[in-house]
Amino acid sequence: MSSGGERVLHVLENAGLEAWVVGGWVRDALMGVSGHDVDICCAGTWQENEAALQAEGIAVVESGIKFGGITAVVDGERIEVTTYRTDGFYTDGRHPDSVLRASCVQDDLARRDFTVNAMAWHPQRGLLDLYGGQADLEHKVIRAVGEPRKRFEEDALRMLRAVRFACRLDFVIEPATARALADCAHLLDQVARERVGIELEGILVTRHGGDALLRYPELMCAAIPELAVCRGFDQRSPYHAFDVYEHIARVLTVAGELSRFRIDGGDPDQPPSPSLMWAALLHDIGKPGTFTTDETGRGHFYGHPELSAKMAKEIMRGLSCSNDLIRDTCLLIRYHDRPVMAEREDLLRVMGIFSGNGLNTARLMGELFDLKRADALGKAPSCFYYVEDIERMREIVRELLANHEAYSIATLDLSGADLIQEGVKPGPRIGELLKRALNAAIAGSVPNRRDALIAYLQLH
Repeated sequence: MSSGGERVLHVLENAGLEAWVVGGWVRDALMGVSGHDVDICCAGTWQENEAALQAEGIAVVESGIKFGGITAVVDGERIEVTTYRTDGFYTDGRHPDSVLRASCVQDDLARRDFTVNAMAWHPQRGLLDLYGGQADLEHKVIRAVGEPRKRFEEDALRMLRAVRFACRLDFVIEPATARALADCAHLLDQVARERVGIELEGILVTRHGGDALLRYPELMCAAIPELAVCRGFDQRSPYHAFDVYEHIARVLTVAGELSRFRIDGGDPDQPPSPSLMWAALLHDIGKPGTFTTDETGRGHFYGHPELSAKMAKEIMRGLSCSNDLIRDTCLLIRYHDRPVMAEREDLLRVMGIFSGNGLNTARLMGELFDLKRADALGKAPSCFYYVEDIERMREIVRELLANHEAYSIATLDLSGADLIQEGVKPGPRIGELLKRALNAAIAGSVPNRRDALIAYLQLH
């Protein structure tokens, strides 16, 4: 435990207020993982806890006094200190109507969501584990404390939290808790969509979102109702071995696992980009709405990237995702099915699509290739050959970026100011000349150098 956490615990107990470390720090410590913030549960009221800490010179923020919580600040470290409590009824399926002070830590642990989060630890008294949380950690199981349905009826967001924990820790949800996820999935309607969006993104960036779709479909379709029609939707195509829903799940899995190969030089051990994972989840969400069959009975989805991008924008807005994330995700979806050749000019044209104000072209091109590769590997084996082409494209783009090739006006080694300096009058002709120069540079007719571009334009 951190020195700040030890000091806060010591100060509280010296004031006669029993205290325990609880929650994520205990869980992670038992798993041999460090880094989770320290949370302390204490017998004192928030006023008593505050007074004890302040008497020893520890700064306190009254961060959650409605629920008996304060935050102690020691050398910049924030330690949450909460009074032992039990929760009243949850008539809104999300927040307790009342919070009652509990007489002991055992009562406080009884109200918690999952066994792996319902343990307490003290440096002298050791581990307090009333619900088998340590055994569940060893067996890699997520299990609700007590009756699963009751836990989820109290707070429906716990269902997505269960899936997020299972995905992040690579655990399974035990059968009774998993059945309650399916039975109570409809309760997710009671949860603010912004909170649903945060939990969904937490699931996606674990790289196990595909497992979540396949193992807990009722809950995932309750989170994004547009997914429901994809379940069992036969694509009737020789290129697809799976229905739309299972294809999406497989694309999610492959995109997450293979996103470690980065064009932009980023850390491969970092979580995958949220825009890539949202795009993998929603890239074919419009397929059922564009389905047609030809005279042979073969299925087609003409225009599905455009419809999927439009639907993704609406879905993500409803989940309060950021504008930048929505923009990047929808770009990836819109062009994920665009035919691309492993040739310099075609790739520069695609790079131009993924350039502009606020866009990170290198990152987005890498994500486009990740999505295309995952899409190919989520189809029938006859499509797997395309992966080699995609990787060849990735290498070419890496070289084009390293060589500072032009793919947009902004990357052209020529500006409007340069043209004005050459005697061109300000006006529409500036833009026309820059476009001509860019097209010539992309076509390979002229190198991306200021002097060569000016000579090519024959301004004099």
